[in-house]
Amino acid sequence: MTARPTTWVVGSGGLLGSSVRTELARRGDEVLTSAVPWSDPEAAVAALRHGARTLVERADGGPWRLAWCAGSGVTGTPQGVLDAENGVLTRVLDELAESAGPGAARGTVFHASSAGAVYAGVAGAPHTELSAVRPLAPYGRAKLAAEQVVLDFGSRTGATVVVGRLSNLYGPGQNLAKAQGLISHLCRAFLVAQPVSIYVSLDTIRDYLFVTDAAAMVADTLDGAAARGERSTTKIYSAGRGTTIGAVLAECRSVFRRRPRVVLAASELASAQARDLRLRSVVWTELDARPQTPLAVGIASTLDSTRRALLG
Repeated sequence: MTARPTTWVVGSGGLLGSSVRTELARRGDEVLTSAVPWSDPEAAVAALRHGARTLVERADGGPWRLAWCAGSGVTGTPQGVLDAENGVLTRVLDELAESAGPGAARGTVFHASSAGAVYAGVAGAPHTELSAVRPLAPYGRAKLAAEQVVLDFGSRTGATVVVGRLSNLYGPGQNLAKAQGLISHLCRAFLVAQPVSIYVSLDTIRDYLFVTDAAAMVADTLDGAAARGERSTTKIYSAGRGTTIGAVLAECRSVFRRRPRVVLAASELASAQARDLRLRSVVWTELDARPQTPLAVGIASTLDSTRRALLG
């Protein structure tokens, strides 16, 4: 049996990264992770440069893989923080290119981006990889800049790179300290008997992708990207179905057996939110041909995980 490549998962403590790490380990990968002090960009770069060198050493001249699932930004994150995050990404990829030398061409890089951020200002949903991009906030513009950093790395090294534009991820492990993740916040609010503020219309449409489904799609991407012979690819990762916030609340009511407590509020950030963000991938569509976790099942799993987290 051919040995599987070593895979370095950056952001392995986050929602997507932790699920990708688990899925790759289940498949038999040697998975590398790095303890990264993200609040200190210089210390983060030092830790990640060490991780890049370790990846190259473990690969020992053979194929290697990087799944970049890190990123703390949300729609309201200040420009300076976003620029610092992209600066870390740039410097780490520079280190990887230098450490790997000609061996960089045997690498595969997956970079997690945000479909909602880059298509926010585009009319005519559902959006595909062929749609124009038009971010409405610094967060979206930063995501496009990060995508370009990764594509440039592929161009200069010959590595295979995949930019993954993900829809609204949800599931166990979401960071509730971030102003992101409606379903997780609804679950927490239900458990602590508090209302959730919603800043957009209840007919706002999003594509909710359960995190383990996303992780399986990312793992399939890493397994097959290099063999396709395409040096750079941008793909949407989504459930392929649009769901209104009103429908999410109805599903939560079914799972909670109680109406979620919500407050409709105003926010200046609402102007950066699109009304309709339905998505449909037309790239590598065989990766999408898998059973998707039903929304009610995903909400129940998220609720159970949130309950365990609150109990300590």
